[in-house]
Order: sequence, then C-alpha cells, then structure tokens
Amino acid sequence: MSTENYDPCYPDQPVVDRYLPVWAEQPAFARKPAFVWADDAGGGAPSYTALTYSELNTAAQRMALGLLQTVRRGDTVLLLGSPGLRLVKLIFACQRAGLVAVPIIPPTDPSKLGTSAQGAAHRHLLRAVAQTRPAAAVADDAGYIATVLESPVAALKRLRWLSVAHLESRGPRDVAADERTRTAAYCGCAPGETYLIQYTSGATGAPRPVVVTAGAAAHNVRAARKAYDLHPAGVVASWLPQYHDCGLMFLLLTVVAGATCVLASPAAFARRPRLWLELVTEFKATCTPVPSFALPLVLKRGRRSEHGTRPLDLASLRNLILVNEPIYKSPVDDFVEEFGRAGLDASSISPSYGLAENCTFVSTAWCGGRPSLPSYKKLLPSARLPSLASSSGEETEIDIVVVDGRTGEPVEDGVEGEIWVSSPSNASGYLGHPSASREVFRARLPGTGGTSFVRTGDCGVVRGTERYLYVLGRSTDAIAIDGGQGQRRLHAHYIETAAFRSSPGALRGGCVVAFAAPSPSSPVTVVVVAELQKGRDNVHLSSICDGIRRAVWKEEGAKVGCVVLVDSGGVPKTTSGKLRRGYTRDMLAGKLIPKVFEVLYDEYAKGGATPEKETEVCGTSASWVVGEAAGDTAASMVVMASGNASHRMRLRSSL
Repeated sequence: MSTENYDPCYPDQPVVDRYLPVWAEQPAFARKPAFVWADDAGGGAPSYTALTYSELNTAAQRMALGLLQTVRRGDTVLLLGSPGLRLVKLIFACQRAGLVAVPIIPPTDPSKLGTSAQGAAHRHLLRAVAQTRPAAAVADDAGYIATVLESPVAALKRLRWLSVAHLESRGPRDVAADERTRTAAYCGCAPGETYLIQYTSGATGAPRPVVVTAGAAAHNVRAARKAYDLHPAGVVASWLPQYHDCGLMFLLLTVVAGATCVLASPAAFARRPRLWLELVTEFKATCTPVPSFALPLVLKRGRRSEHGTRPLDLASLRNLILVNEPIYKSPVDDFVEEFGRAGLDASSISPSYGLAENCTFVSTAWCGGRPSLPSYKKLLPSARLPSLASSSGEETEIDIVVVDGRTGEPVEDGVEGEIWVSSPSNASGYLGHPSASREVFRARLPGTGGTSFVRTGDCGVVRGTERYLYVLGRSTDAIAIDGGQGQRRLHAHYIETAAFRSSPGALRGGCVVAFAAPSPSSPVTVVVVAELQKGRDNVHLSSICDGIRRAVWKEEGAKVGCVVLVDSGGVPKTTSGKLRRGYTRDMLAGKLIPKVFEVLYDEYAKGGATPEKETEVCGTSASWVVGEAAGDTAASMVVMASGNASHRMRLRSSL
C-alpha cells in the first residue's frame, strides 16, 4: 500500500501538525472549514460553528505558547476537555508545543473523586495520573478545576492545572511572539518522539497506556487516507469520542487530507441517533466512521418521528466505515435496505479493522465501488490482503499475517489463527509495562529477520481468491464447547447474538454478554448476562431465560448453564461501547451485579430422576434452578422457581 500524497504540490509532512501551516498559507484552504461543530443540545435544528484551517493553525500556535509558559517541552499533559472545537485545538497545540498528550474522558462530576461514589471515569483519571505521571492537566474551565482541587486526592492537587478557556483567551500582547515563532524553525514533536499516550479500550482487561510517536501517527493516517481515497473535497461526519483512538484518528486524518470534518458529541448521538444521518445529509458527507452496533440502534430509534422528520439524502457517502469488530452481515444488509431509499449505496460499506497498538487504522475491505462483499460465518471481511501470486513488486506498508498463536508460524488461507500486524504505524509499547510490551510488540515470524509484529490477540481467517480477512473475535473471549465431534471453540459474540435474537423486544441490543465460568458438574458452563429494556411491563422473565437457552442451542449448539437478567446499564462496557466480558464474569463471581432475575440450569445423569432443588431468595429478585433429564435434544426439564420462601411454583419446559 503506497501512502504517497495524491498531489505533489502539497508534499507529505513528517508529523500531522506540520500540515496545518501548509493549508493555512494556501488561499484555497485558509478560509476553508477544517472542523465544524454541530450543537444538538436544544430541541430545534442543530447550530453549527466552523473552524477554518487558518484559525486552527493560529489557535494551535497561541495555545502551544500558553502551554509552554507552564510546562516544558517533552512534559506529559492530561487532556480533560469535553468534545468540541476547543479539544480539537488543544490536541494540535500539544503536538506543536512538543508535549506528550494523554486525552481521557473527563469525569462529569469531579466532586466525587476519591470518594466511594466515584465511577469508572473517575477511576480512569486516577489510573492515568498514576501511570503517566503528568506535569499538568488541562480542563474546560476554572470552575471544573476548582472542584477537582477540592477533592481529597493529593496526586491531583500536585498537578499544575490549566483551563482551555484561559489558553484560548491570550490577548494582543502575544501577537508579536506569534509572528516570531511563525517564521522560526519548527520546535514541535519530531517523528521519533512520543506525542500521544492513548489507552486501550479495556474490553479484555484494565486499559493499558499505548505509547505513540508523532511519526507513527502520521504514517497511520496517511495509510488511512490512501485506503479510503480521501481528498480535500471530502467531508467527514463523526460523533466518535475525540479522546478515543478512532475518534482522534479521524481528526488527524482530516488535516492530513485537507478535508472538512463535521463533529457532534457521542451524547448527542445517543440522545438522537438520527442526528448522524442528518449531518451526512446537511453537509453531503463522503466519509463517516461508526461502530457497527450503531446501525441497529439507528434502525430502531432513528425512524421515530420525534427524533426528526427531515428527508435524508445519503447519496454523497463513499465510505460508511464500520470500526468495531466482528462485523455481522445481517444488520448491515438491513441498514442498506432501509436507507437505500435515501440514496445509500451498498458499495459505500467499508468494514474496517484497527487497534490502539497500531495507532488505530489497520485495514479496510472497501475497494472503491464493489457492489457487495462476501461473508464468512455471518461476518463481513475487514481487509483484503495481497495475492500470494502477486508480482507487482509493491511493498505493503501495513503487513498482516494470520499465524498459529502457539508457534508463530503463518497458517494457510482458510485456517483460523491469530492476527499479527507489522508497519511503521506500530506503537512503541505499553508505558510502564516492559514485559507486556515485549510479548505484544516484539513478535517475530520463525526464520525471518528483525521485522517486529504486534500480536493483536484477535482471531482471524483469510478466505477466497481475493484473500479477504475476517476478524472472528478476541482469543480470550472464545469459549470451549463440548460437542458430538469433540471440543470446539465458539466465539462469545455468536452466543450473544443468538441470545438477543430470542427476545429482541425485551432485551437491549449490544448489551448481552456470554462467557465461560467454572461449574460443579463440568469443567465450564456458559453464562449469559443480558440487560432488560426499560418499561418491560408484562414481560415473563422465566420465558426470556428459557428462550435464550433454546436459541443458543438451536443456532450455535451450545448449552447455557446460567442466565442472569439485569436492569438497563447493568452490563459493564468500555468508553467506546465494547462489552467487558471478563469484568462481567468477575462482578458476577463477586456478587456485584444487581440481578433482576436468574436461572440456573443443572444437568443430571442420563435416565435418572431429577431431584428437587430449591433456592431461597429474599426480596424481589428471583432465582431458578433447572434440572434437565438427559436424553435427546428435546429432553424435558422440571423447573423450580422461588421469589421468596412462601411463593414457589413448578412448570415444565423443553430445550
């Protein structure tokens, strides 16, 4: 993949920030909006605020000077800005000042810091302070900072705090200094210097701080620009969090391409999903990145009249980029069928793959106008690898191989294995985790030279003459299932999908977790934890649990040993919306999940009588213990239920 610039008149720069003065000094770009902020907080139509390339370049310079009055070049700075144009300016200002930026989600109520009431965002802030040891922190305004400084956390009080508002308000006395530095040699981040510490999502464990150099980030977004064929005429529409790796990557990609990016907050999208498609319509967006779980959410809620009735026109889209893996084909087909009436072209679907350890972008299966993509095990591909017989001689700058996870040997096409990635986009490692860095970032193929690969931990398979790569799921989330042909590994998302489809009117999409847990009668049992929708009147909870068990058996051939129903918000997720399966398992084991209803299915010896079992539960929750008389797949089960000691009933159901 060549990442050479599309126009030799505008040569590529070694770091992303250095593109800004290039565009700002060109008449065709100086007054062109680089970023547009869509404010959908009110009840009416969104209001828009534009930031031109010239304004962004000037703001980055002034804010960089303001930062360097408090910290020194090379210092680490926490960025706690809320999504918006201020945070965009701050991100580029840090690179121009030669600082190491650590963007994280700002806790909404900093008064809870250091107390028993603090939430996940508060804990992540304290984790970032301990791991990155910043010299300073930047927040939205002085009021927020004052609240933080009133907390009992000494580590926060020792930091030098700056407000974005203060950095923005530097007056005319700074104009002369700005003019001098504009003509001076560039003193920002060099390509080999660290400019960013971005945290992994935390889907399979505690979030880890990934060290990214300015050169690696520039290479990554140049590769993405080439893959998506993004040009200055392009318009990106994004509501992804700007402090998250993918949302941040599209900020950098916009500037490298000289394009325009229309931004909205994740909260605005969650409140009114139709806003996303309205922005595509209003600005004739050509490119838009969304997690794949957003499609069914928009299908469900985006058509409500109270969320907007303005006609949609999606014909401008060339890239509808799906960034969460694995990517199911059926919801994508449903989305295209529904919004094809609004001009959405199926050839715009761009299933993609990325991870923080490679800055963000790794690959896409989009190939510029192909009307449809193949599928494998219900999934769409996320890359198209070079042909093994190719004699073009062009070197790939992002090398993807599928290997045997135990030996590191590449596997043949059609054989599942672990995905490894090697490119100049590879991050440097995990900050403060040398052993994990060696294991993940220094993998090598047996018998080869010094080329290092990143071990992604994702399972994948390459199939077909066009060598499409399918990302099947995380290795750590695969569950060993006993079947008639011996043991097999089943990825958790297949169980979760079958479970949700059993009761889509009662369960929340994207909020069902499956994992393996120890069992008294077998090595492991499959556990399903599912969120109930709000307003679930007249819902028979035991029927939902039985339906989940039957659906998983019918679709995937796996027996579920336990089903737990929880209220909306009860399933833990990452800030990017990924399910935290391991953390859910730990919470369940520690009795930290607030259960609404629970069913325990217990299998007994073939042909034997089913002994009665009872579980006493106090209060309003309920627990079911199900004994299965072994036999064929439709073996009958006797079910004991107890809401409290005085209320029990018996019923019969089948698998």
